[in-house]
Amino acid sequence: MATLTVPTTVPSVSEDCEQLRKAFSGWGTNEGLIIDILGHRNAEQRNLIRKTYAETYGEDLLKALDKELSNDFERLVLLWALDPAERDALLANEATKRWTSSNQVLMEIACTRSANQLLHARQAYHARYKKSLEEDVAHHTTGDFRKLLLPLVSSYRYEGEEVNMTLAKTEAKLLHEKISDKAYSDDDVIRVLATRSKAQINATLNHYKNEYGNDINKDLKADPKDEFLALLRSTVKCLVYPEKYFEKVLRLAINRRGTDEGALTRVVCTRAEVDLKIIADEYQRRNSVPLTRAIVKDTHGDYENLLLALAGHVEN
Repeated sequence: MATLTVPTTVPSVSEDCEQLRKAFSGWGTNEGLIIDILGHRNAEQRNLIRKTYAETYGEDLLKALDKELSNDFERLVLLWALDPAERDALLANEATKRWTSSNQVLMEIACTRSANQLLHARQAYHARYKKSLEEDVAHHTTGDFRKLLLPLVSSYRYEGEEVNMTLAKTEAKLLHEKISDKAYSDDDVIRVLATRSKAQINATLNHYKNEYGNDINKDLKADPKDEFLALLRSTVKCLVYPEKYFEKVLRLAINRRGTDEGALTRVVCTRAEVDLKIIADEYQRRNSVPLTRAIVKDTHGDYENLLLALAGHVEN
């Protein structure tokens, strides 16, 4: 369930564009007006605003925003203003230029998007960077990380609910054997995680737990400091319990000394139109604090206000 709230009666696109233009003119920027408009429009409406703004004023809205805003608020507005596929392409491209921890972002995009969303992100990557996401991932990663991430970002999973129980039993046994032998990056382990439908993986992992007594992620905790195993556990979580994965990302982003604004921004703006309500419910269940209250405690100013708008916070 999404948390984004869109007014029942939305002003015309030209009116939104005019108001945004006003927000940039004169002394200082009217950040509140930017939040009121962009923070309450869906992806289709934001795309139309960008298109109309460029046609009306001969300037890209993103460039106008870039000139007027700064810091975490600017990053959040610019990411939010992008089409979801463009946003995923940008986040993935940034991840290919950083160290190992950014492998998680690539895995997150590959495993929490639908087959079509991931395909559109790859197409947007072509258009924006004049090369493929796959070649950048292959160039950026090595060893086991490349072995796992390349098929994940290249996949186009079946999305039906049909499950083959015989296959689930066979592959649960196969996964258990490989994990018992510590063959974590075995071709078959990666094949199952990178190609099977989410419904099929769920059935396989349920059978794994019933048959062998442990959740698969417990068996993948052999070495807590092993970064590849951590990525493998996150992959499983993203495929089966995305809300638990995102809750943990938010918890780590907010509950540390100094907020990880990068992770907080990424999760809120990529999930606000998808399932942020479910993630927020999981956050409250796990931390006994509403997500919006945690955001208020850890952020401030316009950045806080836009995060709250996207998280569906309503002023009392």
